[in-house]
Amino acid sequence: MGVSDSVAAPVVLRADDAGTIALPRVGAGERTAVQSGVITSTIEKLIQWGRYSSLWPALFGLACCAIEMMATGASRYDMSRFGAEVFRASPRQADVMIVAGRVSQKMAPVLRQIYDQMPEPKWVISMGACASSGGMFNNYAIVQGVDKVVPVDVYLPGCPPRPEGLLDAILKLQQKIAGERPSSLLG
Repeated sequence: MGVSDSVAAPVVLRADDAGTIALPRVGAGERTAVQSGVITSTIEKLIQWGRYSSLWPALFGLACCAIEMMATGASRYDMSRFGAEVFRASPRQADVMIVAGRVSQKMAPVLRQIYDQMPEPKWVISMGACASSGGMFNNYAIVQGVDKVVPVDVYLPGCPPRPEGLLDAILKLQQKIAGERPSSLLG
């Protein structure tokens, strides 16, 4: 097996490119456009980038999983690296709800009301075994899975799940958002 001429052009940096992002050498026109500050893309990709790069989670910590959720926002795990740094107490300013812990039958209508108050587009992460399936609480008082109350986009298993797991769930949600077509462009 040999290398053919159809292999993509290698990324080459010159001496005066120190500190810049390595770009594939496809043409002088593209290089000049990037250096002058002009970037070409589509509106759809720009909207997707804005949506997945700035997730604002709504606070909905119900049990021990909420401690792990708070630890994820602290300096050791630093959720702000992934654009999800601002926990919002108001559902009207949030676009992702992290349901951390068991949901009781009395709390389910409140959860649904907060979800309904969130603006579109909105996403939900189910954090922990109790939120995802009721966990060890198989009784009449606990909802057996938060997906019976609100639609869930990412399930995070564990009892309680580690902060690294929540960071992974946020990254998976960002990948899902990056693959969606913005509803404002669906016409």
